[in-house]
Amino acid sequence: MDDNNCGCWAVLKRGVCKSSVSRDSANTIPRTSLVYDAATETRYLNASNRELCPPNEAHLSSDNPDPPPSENKSPCQLLQFSFQELKSATGNFRPDSILGEGGFGYVFKGWIEENGTAPAKPGSGITVAVKSLKPDGLQGHREWVAEVDVLGQLHHPNLVKLIGYCIEDDQRLLVYEFMTRGSLENHLFRRTIPLPWSNRIKIALGAAKGLAFLHGGPEPVIYRDFKTSNILLDSEYNAKLSDFGLAKAGPRGDKTHVSTRVVGTYGYAAPEYVMTGHLTSKSDVYSFGVVLLEILTGRRSMDKKRPSGEQNLVAWARSYLADKRKLYQLVDPRLELHYSLKGVQKVSQLAYNCLHRDPKSRPTMDEVVKVLTPLQDLNDLAILSYQSRLSQQGRRKKKPEGSQQLSNAQSKSIRDSPLNTGKQRCR
Repeated sequence: MDDNNCGCWAVLKRGVCKSSVSRDSANTIPRTSLVYDAATETRYLNASNRELCPPNEAHLSSDNPDPPPSENKSPCQLLQFSFQELKSATGNFRPDSILGEGGFGYVFKGWIEENGTAPAKPGSGITVAVKSLKPDGLQGHREWVAEVDVLGQLHHPNLVKLIGYCIEDDQRLLVYEFMTRGSLENHLFRRTIPLPWSNRIKIALGAAKGLAFLHGGPEPVIYRDFKTSNILLDSEYNAKLSDFGLAKAGPRGDKTHVSTRVVGTYGYAAPEYVMTGHLTSKSDVYSFGVVLLEILTGRRSMDKKRPSGEQNLVAWARSYLADKRKLYQLVDPRLELHYSLKGVQKVSQLAYNCLHRDPKSRPTMDEVVKVLTPLQDLNDLAILSYQSRLSQQGRRKKKPEGSQQLSNAQSKSIRDSPLNTGKQRCR
């Protein structure tokens, strides 16, 4: 069954995400072409890992200026909570219930009754995540409105479910389903136990389906903030996209792009979007390519702690992606050869295509889904091939029964000596 048919598409309010030309557009690079060269890309990639739109700039934006939903016009029957209900549900927003913090504000863990908005005792009822807007955040209010309008009307297995909201005096809160395993960012970069290859493919596929759904509806939506911290995981490692405050309606009719202010995070935003303000669905595809590289390598998109030349993941990885003989040197060493050989080839090729300098040459998210789907069933593990080669060469060493761990030297040896010696280049 086509996943696009599994979601529920309701017509977005045309006033919420209507495209507008940024007032700062006169200061951007001339919009003569969306194709850029390697030198331009390098300058972009050398930028610091920070938000593209500083807080003081954000206040000047006219994006999403619409008022919040009224009680009589709640999208898709979202629950409307009182502030006191959510205060009680989170234990008075106590510090030990904080799940995370972003530009919007803090996210708290809470519990509500199954059939309503009443708070429940911890461990009972339904577990929820409550996002609270910082009281002085004008931009946060606009993103709060966008979040309600997008998630209140779009429903898909790979989008996080918005349960309800609270608008009371100056309080702005959102109530989501609770995602047991947190964000992909935590699993890739903050855990000592590496995320298994099979889970990485499952997560990449789920996130791709979420983006494909957004792009493929009757009124396409550009996510604009695709990154590992916005991919949440449930207990079965199913991926769901979250944080739709920067989502934007895509171009309609014969329009090729939406012109808008530049927001997002360096390292993930497509260079042509950063330079011109021209936003298309292919901007999301570029961001997906960056996340796919992070999944493959276990490296952050921007990491100032690494040696010069390796701090920008895309710039560092390009030469490896373009040469099939070097692909395996990209793989997260913590996996210790517990990954699919063909899977690495396909993922590397896909990342290379998603990161193409010409946006028109990047695949659509539907095409991405088609590539990733069969990779779930591959069982050609690198460690099995390595052991077979050792056996053929008569160099297999006897190991303790039940042990499958390889030394760091062995792991490095096989990564640096490609199992596939073909000279085909990725295109």
